[in-house]
Amino acid sequence: MDLSRRSFLASSALAITAGTVVSRRGIAQAPTAPAGSELPLLVSTWPFGKAANDAGLKVLLAGGSALDAVEQGIGVVEADAHNASVGLGGRPNAAGVVQLDACIMSGLGHRGGSVAALEGIRHPISVARRVMETTPHVMLVGEGARMFALEEGFESVRTDAQDHERHAAWHRKRAAERKNAPAPPGKNHDTIALVVLGADRQIAGGCSTSGLGNKLPGRVGDSPILGSGLYVDNEVGAAGATGIGENVMRYCGSFMVVEYMRQGLHPQEACIETIRRIARQDPKGLDLSINFVALDKQGRYGAAGTGQGFPYSVTTRLSSRVLQSPGVNQPAGAPAAARP
Repeated sequence: MDLSRRSFLASSALAITAGTVVSRRGIAQAPTAPAGSELPLLVSTWPFGKAANDAGLKVLLAGGSALDAVEQGIGVVEADAHNASVGLGGRPNAAGVVQLDACIMSGLGHRGGSVAALEGIRHPISVARRVMETTPHVMLVGEGARMFALEEGFESVRTDAQDHERHAAWHRKRAAERKNAPAPPGKNHDTIALVVLGADRQIAGGCSTSGLGNKLPGRVGDSPILGSGLYVDNEVGAAGATGIGENVMRYCGSFMVVEYMRQGLHPQEACIETIRRIARQDPKGLDLSINFVALDKQGRYGAAGTGQGFPYSVTTRLSSRVLQSPGVNQPAGAPAAARP
């Protein structure tokens, strides 16, 4: 039954937050597409994605491609030694070693490249692009990915002495945790996923992370997997993911978002419906810790996450902002919760 005019207006007013409103269908709508004069459009995960967006915008305004903007934008976050989720400053695995995952995808030509469990290389996003552009492959992993990076001239920032000390420090920490009751585990995963729509309407995207803290050595999450952590279709749009990778990759989450956009859903509706569809199948329901960002060929964008949602960054020629996504914390068809 349709809401009365009074109740609809009241629920809409309560739901307006961080640039979103709730529609009659109970789905939070992202702002309308930017005008053509505002393009290019860059959308990324988390507040630290804003630095990537801003760097990518400079590349585009200087005449670079969407792919250049993705690589150089994500490179800014990878180089931030204070970021505990991306790059070599990220959280180590259970052996005390930081292993990095990344992928990049070009809508033009539907090309992709990725690396996983890469050690001691500062910019895995650049190595992923080199895999895409100079080899017949899509993914390289572990020591093979490192050997390729070194052959391609990427600097090694790993030494045997550093590895030895890192392992020793990690084992000392684990011994102390066994002796004393460990603190409750906190949030230990984030990812930079960046999708770009250029002024020429070409689309590209990238994803980079140090992965889940304390993961088993060799564990690979969704971030370097095309269709899971990132997917780009130049005819439709692009989507990227962040959160617990296993809960994304088992459902090809980013591919699903793009396919919903292909069916005509607004990017934000596509993110929400993807989360709801996964929750309907998963034994954990909505206790998944997954989030998506997306944009389409028309220049519309959106995001959604489980629980209370998550902050994401949006940049155009005229503005650069951090917005709050809607949260999916009730089954499809339930009334949308008012947001403070």
